[in-house]
Amino acid sequence: MTITSNWNYPTAVRFGPGRIAELAQACTVAGITKPLFVTDPGLSGLPIVAKALKVLEDAGLTATVFDRVQANPVDANVEDGLAVYRAGGHDGVIAFGGGSALDAGKVIAFMAGQTRPMWDFEDIGDWWTRANPDGIAPIVAVPTTAGTGSEVGRAGVITNAATHTKKVIFHPKMMPKVVICDPELTVGLPAFITAGTGMDALAHCLEAYCAPGFHPLADGIAAEGVRLCKDYLPRAVKNGADIEARAQMMAAAAMGATAFQKGLGAIHALSHPVGALYGTHHGMTNAVFMPAVLAFNRSAVEARLGRLAGYLGLEPTFEAFFAWIVALRAEVGVPDTLAGLKVDGSRLDEIAAMAVVDPTAGGNPVELTNEGARRIFNAAMAGNVGPGPLA
Repeated sequence: MTITSNWNYPTAVRFGPGRIAELAQACTVAGITKPLFVTDPGLSGLPIVAKALKVLEDAGLTATVFDRVQANPVDANVEDGLAVYRAGGHDGVIAFGGGSALDAGKVIAFMAGQTRPMWDFEDIGDWWTRANPDGIAPIVAVPTTAGTGSEVGRAGVITNAATHTKKVIFHPKMMPKVVICDPELTVGLPAFITAGTGMDALAHCLEAYCAPGFHPLADGIAAEGVRLCKDYLPRAVKNGADIEARAQMMAAAAMGATAFQKGLGAIHALSHPVGALYGTHHGMTNAVFMPAVLAFNRSAVEARLGRLAGYLGLEPTFEAFFAWIVALRAEVGVPDTLAGLKVDGSRLDEIAAMAVVDPTAGGNPVELTNEGARRIFNAAMAGNVGPGPLA
């Protein structure tokens, strides 16, 4: 392993209950005077959006709401948002919602002043240098779920509707200028969404911790993020009004997205094509794949996960860590199999081919081949996965 690497930390975060009251001030700090408020149709009519817009209105800021963002946003959502942004003469974006709204909002802001097609900026090599950095609009990010951590990330995941593939659009200046993490905004989330988004945060921390490479900062953040998920996700699912649990899971989500600059892995490499083809909830899909990927990777991560298990207060073994993951999934209501997400095996050839070329596949601690992707998928379809190694 080389000990030469490049590291970075995320942006300014205003964390704590009630801090949505600082939204207008955050816009001022970011240099936004006429924001486009990007959210999703499930949120746009709720009181939390009305409250945020009132904060802006009281400060003399006029915001236009754009809510044509679907779960697993597609290119048309970005194009529609860009049209509204340009027609309204906006000078920045408030990305407000779960991972879909955050990603779409960030990519709309990124594309605001670009002349090349969006797919020219996929996270491949140095493609990000094709962008005009002066054309990137400032972003204020406000997460309303504790999952993706997109609020502290420099990329957005958008599905190419023509090919049904998820693409990562990246640029360093896509990082939001200011983030408001107000756990009160997550109190109304139903248990299923709380569980799914929380398992997404856990997947980010876990895969970052297991990814090869030298990044001790990311390792430490990831390990603590896993601990927060262990201690607080069941509480948040059981009692949605538990503000301490909600806050700690918001922290875990941001920590996961900070840590995964080190890498992700096969959980996400398989979850992305399944989500694109079947429209499944991303976090729940990650959760279903998690035991099978752990078993597949056991030879490379056994010692690391034994140490992590000890940190979590478990017996310091891979088996103990694996057993905890299985028990956690059952406790928060994750389906045992992909069939529980209405996924069948009819598109396995397509899924395996997409998984091995997914940008996250390269971070898996064991090389993800087409045959390996098939084994993981079939194990997740069958359920009852043991700690491996995956046969």
